[in-house]
Amino acid sequence: MAESQASESHGSEAHRPESRAAASQPNYRLPPEIVLRHKSTGLARLFGWLGWLGFFLAGALLLSVLSSQADYYSGDGDATERYHSGEKYSLNKVAIITLEGVIMDGDGFVKQQIDHIRDDENVKAVVLRVNSPGGTVTGSDYIFHHLKRLRKEKDIPIVVSMGSIAASGGYYAAMAVGDQKDSIYAEPTTTTGSIGVIVPHYDVTGLMERYDIADDSIASHPNKQMLSMTRKLSDEQRALVQDYVNESFERFKSIVKEGRPLYQKDPDALEQLATGEVFTADKAKKFGLVDRIGFIEDAIERAAELADLDQKKYRVVDFERPVSALELIGLSARAGRGQASELSALLELNSRRAYFIATTLPPLISSSKAYGSAD
Repeated sequence: MAESQASESHGSEAHRPESRAAASQPNYRLPPEIVLRHKSTGLARLFGWLGWLGFFLAGALLLSVLSSQADYYSGDGDATERYHSGEKYSLNKVAIITLEGVIMDGDGFVKQQIDHIRDDENVKAVVLRVNSPGGTVTGSDYIFHHLKRLRKEKDIPIVVSMGSIAASGGYYAAMAVGDQKDSIYAEPTTTTGSIGVIVPHYDVTGLMERYDIADDSIASHPNKQMLSMTRKLSDEQRALVQDYVNESFERFKSIVKEGRPLYQKDPDALEQLATGEVFTADKAKKFGLVDRIGFIEDAIERAAELADLDQKKYRVVDFERPVSALELIGLSARAGRGQASELSALLELNSRRAYFIATTLPPLISSSKAYGSAD
């Protein structure tokens, strides 16, 4: 009985249309996929890498050339005027010149600001904002000279606003105000003064002896190596350097007398102050080194007053360097000068020149902001 039922069941499945269709279809199989891979030779890979390297080098060279041209034709950061305060649409301007950082060569951002003002007939007064410990004798004198020339040629007043520090060469430059009354403002926390000259000299001969190192340089005359850190100063050489310092010091004091006429009448008072000492704002005012205690806004108002400008009816402007598109992405030609600047700072350790500066280590101060964020 069971066998009969199984037979019937098998017969019914055999007659199903699905079963017959599946049985009638041929059984096709796809052939296996064959992939041929050619192994790159070492020479081919080398040429490939060289191609990419050449591409990147060519691109870098092109960017360098474009950057150099951009720096050249842009004047390497010409001063750009910007609004500071006051009446935005007034034609009459009070211009702020910024002198910030250690003064090195002088011919930098400060000079660019001066040139911009010289060509602008609408500038009626100048505020010199000083935030500098000083710098080289030559750089400080250069800035003073051009500020004084600007004041005389345009016949406009200059008022000084001192920031946190306006010492030595910074104070020297401030004397461009001339004999104008109430023209130098110091903030309550300003440090100023430091009237004096220094020629740095570092003697490492003891250290050289300790490590058995000798300076075997060949020079045309012993004085050619004067002030070298690897040589001791002889008494004769020390006297020569002292004469050099004294001459620069006398010029410093004569410049101070131009900006502070009271010391023309009482030169002994200046002699007592010109010791290199720094002073607080209150003491500086007491001694006559500054006129008033106040902030930059007070100096601006005084400059406008001296220029006979209507109160609040003038525009105050200052200056900044333009930033090129290449500089924004770090591709300026100046971007690669960092290491060169560091090397220059190291070479300054043995620089034989005088400084109007309020520090005992003038050559150690690297100044990318020299002379007004000066270059």
